[in-house]
Amino acid sequence: MQEFEFYTKKEEGMLLKIKAVPNSSKNQFCGVLDGALKVKIKAPAVENKANEELVKFLSKSLKVPKSCLSIESGNTSKVKIVYIKKYTVEQIKSFCDSINI
Repeated sequence: MQEFEFYTKKEEGMLLKIKAVPNSSKNQFCGVLDGALKVKIKAPAVENKANEELVKFLSKSLKVPKSCLSIESGNTSKVKIVYIKKYTVEQIKSFCDSINI
């Protein structure tokens, strides 16, 4: 597997750099673009709906409770930093393998 720069170890978890694309036809991972994991989100970017959908999609995909995810920065930006509590580099690598990136 190729190493990417969209994740970083922080304390007892991981930071992910996400490039969110709202108003998409479906939620899906689209690979890595400019050092960020590109994620298409169905919800529109209004009233925090895209952020909520992103957290829900990441929670389901990474198999972690939504309470373990938080948007550290980029609430109103397409590029976001998401913190995943109690997540490891090995888990991120395994997840990347599972979605073929």
